Amino acid sequence: MSWLFAGDEELGKKNDDHRPLNGLAPSTTWGARRKGEGIRKRRIIYAICAALLVYVFVKNIPTDQGPSQRFAPSYLADENPKLPIDYSSVPAGRPKKPATVSEAEEHYHDGPIKFHLLAASLHSAARLGGQHDSNKNVLFAASSLKSASEIIPLACEMARWDRNDVHFAIMGRDDLDLQEIRRVNGAEEDCNVHWHDARPDYSRWSTDFRMEVSVTASLEHINTFVHPQVILIDESSREDPFFTKAMRSKAMDAGKSLIELPIDAVEHMMWLTRLDSASLAAWTRTHVEVLIQAPAASSGSLTRLLRSLENADYFGMRRPHLTIELPTEIEPSTYRYLENLVWPPLDWSGQSHVSQVSIRHRVPRRTSTEYEASARFVESFYPARPANSHVLILSPQVELSPLYFHYVIYQLLEYKYSAHGKAAKEALNLVGISLELPSFHLNDTTALHPPKLKRFSGPRNSTITEERTPFLWQAPNNNAALYFGDKWIEFHSFLSARLSKPPSTRRKVYSEKHPSWLEMLLELIRNRGYYLIYPNFPNDEDAIVTIHDELFRVPEEYLKEPSITEAPTPDLDPNNPLTKDYNRNDRGAPPHTETTLLSTNLVNILPNSADLPELSNMPLLSYNGIDISRELSHEAAMAFSSNFQIEIGECSSSSETTSRQHNSAIDLFCRLDDVYDPMQPQNPPSDVSSQDPGQRQPYDEDMIAPEEQKNAKAESAAHLSRQKGKRSKPAHVQPRTPSRPPPWQPQQDDSKETQNEFRLQMQRQARHSGSHGGQKEEGRSGSGTIKDRSKVKTVQTGQGNPEPENESKSASPPEHLGFTKQAPKQVLEPAQGDAKEEKGAGW
Repeated sequence: MSWLFAGDEELGKKNDDHRPLNGLAPSTTWGARRKGEGIRKRRIIYAICAALLVYVFVKNIPTDQGPSQRFAPSYLADENPKLPIDYSSVPAGRPKKPATVSEAEEHYHDGPIKFHLLAASLHSAARLGGQHDSNKNVLFAASSLKSASEIIPLACEMARWDRNDVHFAIMGRDDLDLQEIRRVNGAEEDCNVHWHDARPDYSRWSTDFRMEVSVTASLEHINTFVHPQVILIDESSREDPFFTKAMRSKAMDAGKSLIELPIDAVEHMMWLTRLDSASLAAWTRTHVEVLIQAPAASSGSLTRLLRSLENADYFGMRRPHLTIELPTEIEPSTYRYLENLVWPPLDWSGQSHVSQVSIRHRVPRRTSTEYEASARFVESFYPARPANSHVLILSPQVELSPLYFHYVIYQLLEYKYSAHGKAAKEALNLVGISLELPSFHLNDTTALHPPKLKRFSGPRNSTITEERTPFLWQAPNNNAALYFGDKWIEFHSFLSARLSKPPSTRRKVYSEKHPSWLEMLLELIRNRGYYLIYPNFPNDEDAIVTIHDELFRVPEEYLKEPSITEAPTPDLDPNNPLTKDYNRNDRGAPPHTETTLLSTNLVNILPNSADLPELSNMPLLSYNGIDISRELSHEAAMAFSSNFQIEIGECSSSSETTSRQHNSAIDLFCRLDDVYDPMQPQNPPSDVSSQDPGQRQPYDEDMIAPEEQKNAKAESAAHLSRQKGKRSKPAHVQPRTPSRPPPWQPQQDDSKETQNEFRLQMQRQARHSGSHGGQKEEGRSGSGTIKDRSKVKTVQTGQGNPEPENESKSASPPEHLGFTKQAPKQVLEPAQGDAKEEKGAGW
């Protein structure tokens, strides 16, 4: 066959042409050797392809991603990558001006929008969790360079605390390089902020409409890749109008909180940099209402409190709704002040004004029990959104610092909405925040010594230092305290069920200087183990509120009933000096110390540079002021709750109780269908002295005391006997104990002189009616007059004292009280010769 393919050695070669010369058979491994040679060739080809792929990957690997956050060590994860910014891509020069635009017009460009420098910065920020809706990103934005210089220090300070990933975007017209802006404002090396140049091309010559669209578009791109939780901008008066308008509109559409910082934010709002992104995100949805209960005769105190509310700094936030509960009697000065009260103050920018004040006037009542007063006050507020609506209760004797709202919002955002605040298990038992540090315990007699935080230092912790710190106390406050909306709803349900049960006979904890609703709230706090945060500033002279006791008024429900009998006046001997016995141990508690109100900076008075401590690190006081642990507090709450369910809740066994529900306290009560009716007769307690004041019956001036009922029945029988002609007084009638007469009844006097004066009065009435009668009536003559006092026929009683016939012992009530006036009947003896007068004289 080789001769057919003589030109091609391979095609013409056959295996049988290459027989072994020695005549041996071919090797059996020939096929295997040929197969191995093919595999080696394929391996070489695969290696070459892999090398090409590696080369292509290395050639195109990104250099701006930075180290991986998942596997990188901590010292690399905190590094801020410095990306080179290519300014060569930004078009230079000014765009071509259309022929229709005048030469003097500077902002004329209205072409397509391109962001040449924004993509690179957003690409480098992708590792910060911007793909997630919930993250730690906070965005500062500015259009004017003046505004940027004002808020850049706040952004750098927030980045220094390292609780957020801070971003700063420039969106204005100025074409100054971003690096130059940072250098001018001192935000280069030590300011760990992620910068974004969100200015469009030809921004310097762009129209206002193009810049407004540019701000909206750039914010949309930033929101897509960064998802900031909150946006902070400068005050609108220092910003470009197109920027403010676009930011407000886009933030509302995206559902982001927009914080417009006031002019003095760097001086007075540095505490804002200590908050995390979760708490700042709740900035716009948090709402606080102020509730004031004014007692009687508190015009001066109420006016002082309202003026301090008006003069406070609200740093651009929505002012709280104001509710004022007025007493039954309103003083003229209070009425005039409220008539001119405008809340919130008028905004001279031209925006419509909506009043945020509600005036409530109590219906006059003779009596008010503790339970009625508690229900009336608690009904004054009910949150529409339990998670975001809260109530600030203020007493008229309080005067507020101008920065009180700074303190309220800072504490509220930190402990109610921050990420670590919501994650702490102690936050579940936090019912509110107090603005006042009380001077005494709940009984107003024992001085309160706030606990201090002990710190150990030195070798082997041999040095112990004590520092003032905020603390937790299981006691509500009525002078100045903020209560969370969800806990107030739970208090509503507790009070509703509590009023359906009989009053408790247990001893009160609060003194009668405090309103009665505090005692009810204390019962809920002891059942649940709740507590409030109380301040404890390092300096004694600093405070958020101060208490003025000079115009203190007792709550209406604790006003003493008027005394039936007046106290006798002691004899006064001019020859003997007046004396006073006293004991040094009986000295009463001193009044509250009036402290200086803070008006400069909140950071200056808070410990640890306004870095609020965690709830787990605060000392805890029980309701009686004893320092206890969390475990002991939980055990005490369980024990109190068990006793409360049996004594008050009427739960005979644990099987009757229900499971605890959210924002409800119904699980503490049983048999709620059996509602207690105070009008039905109840079995009185064995010990009347221990009876709760709320169980006392209202004072009735017509009510006869039990010890006088026997004498009253005897006198009534004697009166009926006299009407039948039996004038002798029964022997068994005892002298009646003097009691308070009704206001329309005159004081009785059985003396002869009084009886004569009474007859003279009747004569004057008869003479007056005779002179003005004019017309004859049936059984009566208009000219009937009494000319001689001796002609009045009298009837002698059993005691020998003359009194008019058919006259009752007690005088008749006046007609304006709803009674009919009846003149006492008299038997008149006419004089001789006056026969005509005899028929007309008398009634």
